[in-house]
Amino acid sequence: MTERLKLVAQVVAVVGVGMLLGVLIWRLTHRVPPPKAGAFAPAFSLRRLDGGGSVSLRSLRGKTVVLNFFASWCEPCKREAPELERLWRQYRGKNVVVLGVDTGPDAKSDGRRFVTAHALTYPIVFDPNALVASGTYAIPALPATFVLDPRGRIVGGGVLGPISDKGYSDAFRRDLDAALSS
Repeated sequence: MTERLKLVAQVVAVVGVGMLLGVLIWRLTHRVPPPKAGAFAPAFSLRRLDGGGSVSLRSLRGKTVVLNFFASWCEPCKREAPELERLWRQYRGKNVVVLGVDTGPDAKSDGRRFVTAHALTYPIVFDPNALVASGTYAIPALPATFVLDPRGRIVGGGVLGPISDKGYSDAFRRDLDAALSS
């Protein structure tokens, strides 16, 4: 009887490994591609970090949107936060919205401390499990910033790095200028 039990256990183990391998292969071959320049930005609606309701990306149509994905633990995100705040203060009267997306696995309290530490006043939403960041937008690393024109289309290819740093700031400014002139 023990030989038979061993055989059953081995079969169950092989089937389990096969199932895990199948899931891995499926995930690798069915990845969501990142949004492309010129395409409509994938829609989402997330709760505000401050608890004041939610923000839907569609509700911002008609405005140029600077969509910034960040996390409180991300050092480059900390460097770029003051630049995003300056941008918000400079352009908010010109139909531009900076929208921050605090991306998991942050806790809401970590995000709130980040906002306070950097004196951020632009709207920030909470993506606790990074479903929007890593799933919908397929962002490989933080920070990541997309510029959307008033129709909701992505301008440029997105900036995967802190917009406060030289190489990234040039690409970001090109995208922002293009969105503002569209």
